[in-house]
Amino acid sequence: MTIGVLININNKLMSQDRDLDYLNRHRVIYKRDPVSDAPSDETQHYRFYENGTYECYHLFKSKAKINTYKSLKWHLLVLRYLNQDMNHKQFREVAIHVSQKSNGFTTFVISNHRLEGIIKSLKDVDIEIPPKNRIRKIIFKDNCGLDRIEKLKLVGKILGKSKRASDSDIYEAMLCLHEDSNKITTSSLAKYLEVSTRTIFRNMTDALRVEKQKLNDETLQRIKLHPLQRRTNRKII
Repeated sequence: MTIGVLININNKLMSQDRDLDYLNRHRVIYKRDPVSDAPSDETQHYRFYENGTYECYHLFKSKAKINTYKSLKWHLLVLRYLNQDMNHKQFREVAIHVSQKSNGFTTFVISNHRLEGIIKSLKDVDIEIPPKNRIRKIIFKDNCGLDRIEKLKLVGKILGKSKRASDSDIYEAMLCLHEDSNKITTSSLAKYLEVSTRTIFRNMTDALRVEKQKLNDETLQRIKLHPLQRRTNRKII
């Protein structure tokens, strides 16, 4: 299988959807809800963790794609952690599939040499240790029946009750705004969490600022791509 494949603009734009079928056919686990942490509250739509949980691994859920080597390595590490019965040969095949740009998971072409280096670095990692993960407070259930706008309002309502806007609350709000392709700003976060902009400024850590910029860059990239994709599709038709 060739990794560093160069594709023309039409193929590039037509392969934006992730090829999850491969992972599903090979029964690769890429999503897992918390196992040990119990929710503080649970409804038909969501599970709420008042103190947060680090055990939620939902890969490839948002429209954002892997856009750095560091992010690619983290995704592959999580796949290895969630699929501990997978042997090295099977993991390597999955890693190649996820890393190949034409399969829609990444925004860049990676060389064979660099990918093999990442795979090798993960070979001897202790897969009993959970990969570093972001804290989550609200996890929506599959097929909960809520659209993105309804989820956005619900998260704002739940997290806004505290009036404190902790760093985990801010991050949760950032993810929801990002999923709905909205630009993340101090004002939008304050409005969303029903707190003052001063509260957001006070609780916005350096790590959150970096994440905010990253998510906004991904949203901008997605917005720029869609008109180009539509024009290309019309030409193909």
